[in-house]
Amino acid sequence: EGDNYYDIRIDNDSVGLIRPDTIRKEYVLATNLSPKEHTVEIFKRTEWNRGTTTFYGFELKGDAQVLPSSPSLARKIEFYGNSISAGYAVEDYSGRDLPDSTYTNNYYSYAALTARHFEADYRCICRSGIGITISWDPPIMPEIYNRLAPQDSTSRWDFSQYTADVVVVNLFQNDSWLVNMPDHPQFKSRFGEEAPSEETVIAAYQEFVSNIRKHYPEAYIVCALGSMDSTKEGSKWPDYVQTAVQNINDERIGVLLFPFINTDNHPNKEQQESMAWKLIAFINDKVGWEQS
Repeated sequence: EGDNYYDIRIDNDSVGLIRPDTIRKEYVLATNLSPKEHTVEIFKRTEWNRGTTTFYGFELKGDAQVLPSSPSLARKIEFYGNSISAGYAVEDYSGRDLPDSTYTNNYYSYAALTARHFEADYRCICRSGIGITISWDPPIMPEIYNRLAPQDSTSRWDFSQYTADVVVVNLFQNDSWLVNMPDHPQFKSRFGEEAPSEETVIAAYQEFVSNIRKHYPEAYIVCALGSMDSTKEGSKWPDYVQTAVQNINDERIGVLLFPFINTDNHPNKEQQESMAWKLIAFINDKVGWEQS
């Protein structure tokens, strides 16, 4: 229910878009398909705060049959991010950076593009406006990253169910704004009257990445930042990431900075694709993954 949107992809081709209703009902995904093997994918474009969806299954008509599922993908990649990783406004071509759900499409985010390039199983834990020390809304990533349901503080994800080979963390964009906004309700809630020191900010990032390492002892962790103004010339935030990673002193943790796209808007499709190629090259260099 809510403002969830899903791409319907038949044989890797987008054939439609659905927005589930608030009641249980059937949706026609495809008709008149040729009599051969086909694949169907329902890809969630939107973020978890747009509502929840219950999937009840597929119904086949005529003589159609469900074939055995494809083998599990060998590689696993997981992302922790904000609106950039979510693909916020990636399909808004008006230049207005509109928040409507129809313009957000995670399928075209650098995160999903990278996963598809490597034919990797893909998990993306992201939320527009979220940060490490402070967010535009109450939850921060260290509070929700290990939940099964982000809205439920009592739920817990079992990390043994999925072991990522590569983890990408791209956070701090929202922190970089909000630590300078003492009148914002979340600033008052998190910090009171005084902004956190650089040491406090670095320590918070360091703790979050160290917790990821505890869950994934063997993974390569990419500490990324950008491509919005947290990486513009003169920003201190790349230094915070670099310092935290140096403090952790783990040879399987690296830093990747995406260049500032020099706009107030979120990255569009082309800019997301550019980010993806930069990340792909980084992973190839550090992990040795080549495209299958």
